[in-house]
Amino acid sequence: MRIRLKVLVLCACAVTASTVISFAQTGSFTSQAIADAFVTTGANGSLSSSNFGAAGALAIAAGGLPEGEFQTVLKFDLSGAFNSFNSQFGAGQWMVQSVTLDLTASSHGNAIFNPVAAGSFNVSLMQNNSWVEGTGTGGIPTSDGISFNSLEGVYINSAVDQALGTFAFTGNKSGQNGYGLTLSSGLVSDVTGGDVLSLRLSAADNQISYLMTSREGAGGVLAQEPALVLDVVAIPEPRVMTMCIGALGVLCLFQLFRRSTRRTRPEE
Repeated sequence: MRIRLKVLVLCACAVTASTVISFAQTGSFTSQAIADAFVTTGANGSLSSSNFGAAGALAIAAGGLPEGEFQTVLKFDLSGAFNSFNSQFGAGQWMVQSVTLDLTASSHGNAIFNPVAAGSFNVSLMQNNSWVEGTGTGGIPTSDGISFNSLEGVYINSAVDQALGTFAFTGNKSGQNGYGLTLSSGLVSDVTGGDVLSLRLSAADNQISYLMTSREGAGGVLAQEPALVLDVVAIPEPRVMTMCIGALGVLCLFQLFRRSTRRTRPEE
């Protein structure tokens, strides 16, 4: 029984693809925030200069709500992920597949916060990482770290900050929520360079009020701290690709030769 050339070529392509995929190993690393803080205007703008970096919660809330607007900033040091991936795959031999922001919803009872409500929020990559977390709490604000005024006036730069997506919050008061971030050029560069990066979380509508656990509020439970989950894939070595493509080429030439020989063979 003769096997058609097209069938063999398709089979060879499948073998080649499966061989390449088998060499494409994947890796994952979870990086907890090294600093986080919420900032707020307060009900009458009275808290715009206050710091809440050591509070047990983080918050996002729309402007116009009774207790004022809230934004959250998170800072991550990706050097640990960088070193881990380089050790696993070799320096420069991996690329970013996905980056997921994990947040744990909370239901803090402090009267400073607006009641929890569903809505949408934005995540953006800040280019200025020099902000300081500070030591203020929900009960005793301070002035030694980032505030609403300094975030808006110093650390946000709309010309260079990059949007990483708009996400829906369902209004849950517990449990972990994961948000797959857009792989912007800046985000990919920060991950592959093992850099420090900052994220800003802000309201995308006029109704959201999202409370989540801060790294201080997590009480040392890593699963409840704000985190980035980084997934990468190894870059196949050039020699592996060359071997697969070469094998496919040899098979195609062999089958072409067989067909040519059969056509020129005298009939019996």
